[in-house]
Amino acid sequence: MDDRGVARARQVIESLALFAQADRGAIRITRLGGTTNLVFRVDDGAAHYVLRVPGKGTEEYINRTHEAHAAHETARVEVSPAVLQFDLATGVMVTRLVEDAVTMTPEKFRSLSEAPARAGAVLRRLHNSDAVFSFRFELFAMIDDYLKVLAGKETALPAGYHDVVQEAGVVRGALDAHALPMAACHCDPLCENFLYAGERMWLVDWEYSGMNDPLWDLGDLSVEAGFDAAQDEQMMRAYFSGEARPADRGRIVIYKAMCDLLWTLWGLIQHANRNPADDFWAYSIGRFERCKQLMAAPDFHRHVGNVLKA
Repeated sequence: MDDRGVARARQVIESLALFAQADRGAIRITRLGGTTNLVFRVDDGAAHYVLRVPGKGTEEYINRTHEAHAAHETARVEVSPAVLQFDLATGVMVTRLVEDAVTMTPEKFRSLSEAPARAGAVLRRLHNSDAVFSFRFELFAMIDDYLKVLAGKETALPAGYHDVVQEAGVVRGALDAHALPMAACHCDPLCENFLYAGERMWLVDWEYSGMNDPLWDLGDLSVEAGFDAAQDEQMMRAYFSGEARPADRGRIVIYKAMCDLLWTLWGLIQHANRNPADDFWAYSIGRFERCKQLMAAPDFHRHVGNVLKA
């Protein structure tokens, strides 16, 4: 019978100092989800935790030292829950549970009218904080790194992938011409990495985080959540405390396409690793097709031009 990984979670807990004095038989474990990792709620009497157990193959592309540093930094600036234990050797992490939090989804971003603004506010809080991460998230370097990982696997790239990367050289030039100051960024703002608790959002999961152009997070969130124009406006107004400049809007539009270009490769790695959480071949093809559509849109090059004129 499938226990949704609970037996594995109990095995992991046996090795954690945090639970050394706990009555193991009284601990309650509930699977919360996770795409590449196993994530659980752990209830030990009045104490409540989240346990993250890394998934198979993640060691190929996740640096746990960088992740641990980011998780501690973001907890310090009160963007993310407190980290109670992080095992660098295994990547197992235990954090404090955010009580009564709603894990966001695209549907919840649509049904909770203030959610896009709350997300913009927590990203602003992160980017304006004094948090400094030990990794630098560089889009085109990461594309090269993911291609190297895939070179050792039996998975084909979508037809025309290298052509689109070459076409994106114009975008790269525009971004580099007027680079924004690097900020501590989440870099993987899936809806499920936002926890809505009362009047604010929290952010979790710092596996891909790094110092980055802060507007990457806004463009990527918009794509992941499927924001419409009104939701984009809510997010941007909360983030910029008013109207966004044309150059900033341009960067966000650019990153909507570029995140799809990058995460296409991430999905192919999951497919090659036979991750059962989703149909990652379909995921990758879908993201690549959307990237091409975004780059072919009539106003895409106008946005690139606005970035160049900044």
